[in-house]
Amino acid sequence: MSDLSTSFSRRSRPLAARRRSVFGMLADMIALRRQRQDLSQLDARTLKDIGVTREAAQDEARRPSWDAPSHWMR
Repeated sequence: MSDLSTSFSRRSRPLAARRRSVFGMLADMIALRRQRQDLSQLDARTLKDIGVTREAAQDEARRPSWDAPSHWMR
C-alpha cells in the first residue's frame, strides 16, 4: 500500500479508532475547520435540505477548531 493510500485510509477512520498523536489531533482540527467553513458557505436550499438554519450554520462556523464535538474525544 502506498503512503498516500495509507494516510487516506487513516484519515477516513473515526477519530476514536486513531492513535491520539499530536499530528493526528492537528489533522482533525484542520479537517474540522474546513468542514465548518464549508457549512457556512452552503446555500439556503442546501441548509434547508439538511435541516440547519443559516444562523446555526454561522454559529457552528464561528466555533474554534479545538472545540470539537464530544463524541470525537472518546
